[in-house]
Amino acid sequence: MTRKPWDLAFTAEPTEVAALRRAMREYLGVWGLHEVFDEAQLCVSELASNVITHVGIGTPATLAVSMNGMYLRIEVHDPDTRALPTLLDAHIDSEGGRGMALVDAIAARWGIQLRLDRKVTWCELATGLTSPHGHVEGPGVQRAETLLEFYTDARSPFRPGPGRLGRSMAEESVITVITDFLHWLGAHGYDVDEALDRAQTRYDAELGSCGAPSALRE
Repeated sequence: MTRKPWDLAFTAEPTEVAALRRAMREYLGVWGLHEVFDEAQLCVSELASNVITHVGIGTPATLAVSMNGMYLRIEVHDPDTRALPTLLDAHIDSEGGRGMALVDAIAARWGIQLRLDRKVTWCELATGLTSPHGHVEGPGVQRAETLLEFYTDARSPFRPGPGRLGRSMAEESVITVITDFLHWLGAHGYDVDEALDRAQTRYDAELGSCGAPSALRE
């Protein structure tokens, strides 16, 4: 999977924070990084709120998201190179000073970069990826990988590779497996549509509320 960096300009306003959280969730769904939804959204909220509180409402800023190896990198850019985030030992009932403490507790690492025209406050989250362009391992994914490794024929052996062609070949192999199983169900008297519905329901249930696209059937 290719996870291209993206950025989103925003104005430091409290109402913008929810939109940034939604954007993060949507992109992570496309990237297949469902396991870090909550952590990523919290970090985005805290980094953006830090600009609102310490730089000022109305400040033009940018959210930039990318992959650094197997870590998800979240950056917030703002033009003030003097107001630096500080990690405070904030008490639980404290009204302020907790933002970077939360980021520090959640993120694998975080920091600040000063550039000529802006400040970049960043953090990185562990994703559970086994390779930079791979996917997060899970029981269902592992079972599918094992099945596909053994499911080869003269037409299209499962050999996923990098790039669009490799992705197309892998997708075609998976579709071939699904189609053959549907033939098996039909040949043994099972209701194919019901099986697809049950599979979709189970898939959605296992994803929970992660918001990932689901389209076994329309």
